[in-house]
Amino acid sequence: MTAVVLVHDDREYLREPGAELQTDLGVLTVPEDVSSGDVLETHLGERFTVRRLRGPDLFHHFERTGAPMLPRDIGLVIGETGVAAGDRVLDCGTGTGVLASYMGRLGAEVTSYERDPEFAEVARENVALAGVSDRVEVRSGDLLDEIDDLSGFDVLTLDTGDAPEIVAHADSLLLPGGFLAVYSPFVESTREVVEAARETLSEVRTVETIQRELDVDGRGTRPSTAPVGHTGYLTIARRA
Repeated sequence: MTAVVLVHDDREYLREPGAELQTDLGVLTVPEDVSSGDVLETHLGERFTVRRLRGPDLFHHFERTGAPMLPRDIGLVIGETGVAAGDRVLDCGTGTGVLASYMGRLGAEVTSYERDPEFAEVARENVALAGVSDRVEVRSGDLLDEIDDLSGFDVLTLDTGDAPEIVAHADSLLLPGGFLAVYSPFVESTREVVEAARETLSEVRTVETIQRELDVDGRGTRPSTAPVGHTGYLTIARRA
């Protein structure tokens, strides 16, 4: 059952239908038949507007076990690989489960590996909140231990320290024309990924994922003086 977002001014809460919300604004129970646009009142008379869950809400409201991939980076992964409904995706480094849930919401069938059992359990709970438990399977364990039994994927996505070792098997994991997408925060691991991908894959390239926001106010518009928005490096490759 997909969760909904409850909004009161600048405060937001993610809850499943039937769940209870307790805050200093009062207590309310989300109806089982709740719909986007409904207005719910707490026992203190405070009103919350119901909003349908959207992709960016996953990033903002999932329980975190580390730094999740930013929506802008997820957009690059989806745009560069063309993940779509019916695709089979192999994902490694589940973490919070944001990327896997995004792809599941697109209709892809995702098998995701997370080595930390506690992280994997949190990711499963997050996947359930996103309403994609039927399309996203979070496995607790090391992908490399089972890699010889895996094949036939349209897309391989990696956000894990042992990505270069997995990339060495990408040719056997991917279907012809399938895409590899590897995210890394460090140049050193990115170089290892590129070198491994060049052994068996084609169209190998890497981009730095960076954006700079604009400040818009009464004085004018200019790039923000906040720190430059670097998050990491994304390597894309394709099986011929």
